[in-house]
Amino acid sequence: MLIAPKKQQYAIRAMLELARNHGEGPIKISDIAEAQAIPRRFLEVILNQLKSSGFVGSKRGYFGGYKLVTPARDIRVGDIIRHIQGEKDLIECVACVTKEECPFEGRCTLFHMWNDVKDAIFNVYDATTLQDLLEGGTFSGGGKCDS
Repeated sequence: MLIAPKKQQYAIRAMLELARNHGEGPIKISDIAEAQAIPRRFLEVILNQLKSSGFVGSKRGYFGGYKLVTPARDIRVGDIIRHIQGEKDLIECVACVTKEECPFEGRCTLFHMWNDVKDAIFNVYDATTLQDLLEGGTFSGGGKCDS
């Protein structure tokens, strides 16, 4: 998981779009999908899942759509990823390719290294808020994030 899977990337992009338009009322799925190049049907599933996070609210009807209900400065990228990924996947061994029955269970020499990599990645995710991304995406590592 050196790079977040596509569903998690789409969730972050959708949340970023909601943050960009915060205070302008609900945003239609089609507008988010177009602005962030996310397939509409996939975005519907993601936004529905994000509603249960408490970060996103929705309104039905012609003037409906989705909006942030939590300020962008209070939403960490790590929180978005955890919500989309689910706790079960977060506690599974990141080193094992089989995911079902690891042939090295309890004696994997790579386990600690891969776990350290996962922890380091989440340290960056947890140190980055949507507000940070809106303000330019500069991270302590010196890189830039363009979206």
